[in-house]
Amino acid sequence: MRQIIHHVPDSHMHSFLRMKFALVEDHPTIKAYDEAQWAKLPDYSSTPVEVSLALLEALHVRWVVLMESMSQADFERTFFHPEAGVLRLDWIPAQYAWHGRHHTAHITALRERMGWK
Repeated sequence: MRQIIHHVPDSHMHSFLRMKFALVEDHPTIKAYDEAQWAKLPDYSSTPVEVSLALLEALHVRWVVLMESMSQADFERTFFHPEAGVLRLDWIPAQYAWHGRHHTAHITALRERMGWK
């Protein structure tokens, strides 16, 4: 469960930065990352989960401020993802809303299965 909690802000930070690159560069190629390798880094095992939850909350505040300032044309801007191909910025909010719910469901199911309160 700890890995999932640390993974979500890492993933959302990447997407936030991808969005910013696509807003200031013309069709940038963004960097993919190996999530499994990131999970082996010491910050995943040593950082309290509360730190990652606070990071995620603060990041989402920044992300909302950014997206609320964007025009329709901004959301139509594109970037190239080496694994997924050409993507538009309007794909990001839906994808990462799903991503957060997806991992919340993993944590909730594990908590129920283990009888944790």
